[in-house]
Amino acid sequence: MPDLSDIQVVILAGGLGTRLRPLTEKIPKVLAPVLGRPFIHFQLEYLRRAGFRKVLLLIAYLGEQIEDACGDGSRWGLRIDYAREPSPMGTGGALKLAEGRLEDPFALINGDTFLPLDFSGLLNAFFAVPCSGMMTVYADGQDAPRNNVRIGPDGFISAYDKRNPDGLNGVDAGVSIYRREVLKAAPAGRPFSFEEELLPGLIERRGLRGFRTRERFYDMGTPETLRKTEDFLRRELTNDHF
Repeated sequence: MPDLSDIQVVILAGGLGTRLRPLTEKIPKVLAPVLGRPFIHFQLEYLRRAGFRKVLLLIAYLGEQIEDACGDGSRWGLRIDYAREPSPMGTGGALKLAEGRLEDPFALINGDTFLPLDFSGLLNAFFAVPCSGMMTVYADGQDAPRNNVRIGPDGFISAYDKRNPDGLNGVDAGVSIYRREVLKAAPAGRPFSFEEELLPGLIERRGLRGFRTRERFYDMGTPETLRKTEDFLRRELTNDHF
């Protein structure tokens, strides 16, 4: 089994950040300032400390600013590469466009969330049981309005629905690991949502497992959640985690 330094991390960083406007009219969402630093810098530092070394940033909107802010990654001891969308392609379209540059398997992280996670535990769990993908799921065993995942006692994910219907018991926490094969049948050359168009088939084939975490994730996609993320990262800095 490879260690974390062998695993490529793919970060979805091409979103428009409409809920953060007017801030994101001039900068991409992942560069939103947090404690005086671009948010993505905290992600990259955390990934390096966890043991990762290879990062592929999928960029679109104002992507040149992200390249300028992150460079080749050497300041963090990382190797950062970029795959740029000519126009926003959605989460699935961006991944399909970069398919030839994805390693097998690859870790997938949302560029606008922060999750303190035992990445080694996720990797070990992924290789322990054959599957095409494994998604971190934040769950406390009770339904909540924002739940979008149902994970069964066998560890398989049996439903994913962003409309948050009843009967779900967890939340996609923004970190997953996938085999490259999940993109084989994906449509090329058009925008689409990975979650809405590819995950249902993967779930139906019992190819997607869940990795439960009790660590909550922080989403910086709105002014309110950005403040909460900043408060969390301030505590992390106080505890010398960065």
